[in-house]
Amino acid sequence: MFFKHGFQALPIITLFSLSFCTSDSPGFSTKALIALAFAASVGLTLVVLACALKPFGVWWPLFVLFFFVIAPIPMVIARRYVDEMAVSSVLIEVAMFLTTGIVISAFALPIIMARSPKDNPVIKWGACGLISAGNVVVFVTILSYFIVFNNEDIDYSMW
Repeated sequence: MFFKHGFQALPIITLFSLSFCTSDSPGFSTKALIALAFAASVGLTLVVLACALKPFGVWWPLFVLFFFVIAPIPMVIARRYVDEMAVSSVLIEVAMFLTTGIVISAFALPIIMARSPKDNPVIKWGACGLISAGNVVVFVTILSYFIVFNNEDIDYSMW
């Protein structure tokens, strides 16, 4: 039942975060940033709920936060050293490969925790579903950030 409602809400959040992203409006970067922050907070809330709700009550799933932090690092480094993102290069391909491995690991960790040990798993399947839904929302938010702020003229894309 959770999956049905959780995955129906995901496109709404994504459309909400990308609906403000028209370059015609004067403050589009601020609106887009606020929408992305809202979407990220929804995803993190799902992850915290998977740990804090009484039926689940185990805080091990918070290790996926580590994946949220390191997921954008390869692409940020690649964007820093490549002149044009439109042209494919070895650095971009390696960064995409590493990012894909990190994202897959973030989805695999809760599934492994829910399956092992077989007699007494570390987390319950409901917590695994909440974490997976939170992963989808957070990673779509990270992807949206890279799509929205791809232009180097925007202040938020500089570092």
